[in-house]
Order: sequence, then structure tokens, then C-alpha cells
Amino acid sequence: MSKLSPNSPCPCGSKNKYKKCCAIYHKGALAPNALTLMKSRYSAFAAGESRYLIRTTHPQNSDYTEDTKSWRDSLDQYCMNEEFLGLKIIEFIDGESEAFVTFEAILGDGVLHEKSRFLKDEGKWLYVSGETDFRPLP
Repeated sequence: MSKLSPNSPCPCGSKNKYKKCCAIYHKGALAPNALTLMKSRYSAFAAGESRYLIRTTHPQNSDYTEDTKSWRDSLDQYCMNEEFLGLKIIEFIDGESEAFVTFEAILGDGVLHEKSRFLKDEGKWLYVSGETDFRPLP
């Protein structure tokens, strides 16, 4: 269940309405590249779309589990208790089957800086891992 109105500005920062932007991916459209996937995953956290986050996580990811109920419950709790205040893309390195996106996510309690790694698996981009640095707000 999305915690965003379809007419809200999309959390990814596109200036488009959520329903015309990342919501289309949350509803099943495939992201054309890793940058779009990363932005739609950020929006999924903001919208509380845990099923999308699970669906777009690569099995090599350390959080990946077959126990999707507890994974979804954990994601739902995180999404509900965190504020997602903005996204800044720093770098996008595109590739045929592997890509990297470096970004900053402005959260309620600080800034998460991450270099994310994505792999294309059977025509679908998936989030594999990220090197993160979290800076709490003073």
C-alpha cells in the first residue's frame, strides 16, 4: 500500500507527479537502465512499496531472503519510520550488464551517501549492493 498520493510530486526529484513517474515501475514496468531503477527504488522507500524493493533486489544482495514475509515486514517498518526528503544523483556509470549509481539520499536523521551496484539479469536491472556512508544531522 503506497503512502504517497498518485498526484504527489515524485520523490525521485523529477518534478513529475508520482503516478506519471516512478509509480509506473512500482506497478510492473521494467526500468530501462540502472539509474531509473535506482531512482524508482528510492521512491519505493518513500512510498512504502516494499514488494517493489524485494522484486528489484538481486539474489546476491546480503538482505535477500526467501522469507519474503519477514523481509517485507522489515522494509515496511523502515519505510514507515524514516523520512525521505530528497535525492541527489552524483554519478551514473552505465554498462551492458553492470552499472553503478552514486547518490545522496537526504533522510530525516542525516544523509546517506551510496555507490550502488546493479546487474542486468534476464533483461531486468536488479540492485546488488552498495558502499554506504551515513552522516547524521548535527
